Amino acid sequence: MAQRKSGNPAKQAEIARRRAEERETKKQALIAERKRREARRRLRTRIAWIGGSVAAAAVIAVIVTLYVTAPEPLNDYEAGGSGATIEGVETFDNATEHVEGSVDYPQSPPAGGAHHAAWLNCGVYTEPQVDENAVHSLEHGAVWLTYDPDQVSDADIETLESYAPSSYSVMSPYPGMDTPIAISAWNAQLKADDAGDPRIREFYEEFWRSDDVPEPGAQCTGAIDGPGKQ
Repeated sequence: MAQRKSGNPAKQAEIARRRAEERETKKQALIAERKRREARRRLRTRIAWIGGSVAAAAVIAVIVTLYVTAPEPLNDYEAGGSGATIEGVETFDNATEHVEGSVDYPQSPPAGGAHHAAWLNCGVYTEPQVDENAVHSLEHGAVWLTYDPDQVSDADIETLESYAPSSYSVMSPYPGMDTPIAISAWNAQLKADDAGDPRIREFYEEFWRSDDVPEPGAQCTGAIDGPGKQ
């Protein structure tokens, strides 16, 4: 049943005014709510952006810190030397020839001279190696790092191994040496008492893959794996 309008014009005007005010109030409330939702959305976006930026900055800071504070690799060498003088290094004048059987070397461990036709494959060994095969590796530019197991500790051996490059390097025990450690290249040798001696790394830098060997650049793989190869 249709609502009967009041016949009083003043009352009808008042009713219309109130309804208009109610509509305007609802409209303004809707607008305010939309503004609040938009403000919350912008705030969440800003927080997410700031959080992402902070996280990215933190990651970058960690990377930079690791880069700056990372220790210099101990086995990163350039092939060939610069002619640097290293205190305590002895040099020799050993000739090269292929022989069979054992050789009486003038140095111990040997630092060049006659040797077997097959070279010792480069790598880290936990057992003593045949001199005549190891000397052939020196002829190809390898460096041979030896230690007397009775004169060094396990920690010393780990330190020595950290110096050894991944190629053109032989490391093995050598019982009965007159010093705890010896590092040899073709016609050059350094003897040391301490695994932390900085001259060991200097020797690698100067003599590793030297061009001043009878067969520079020849292989250090593909021949004989001695006992105890890691």
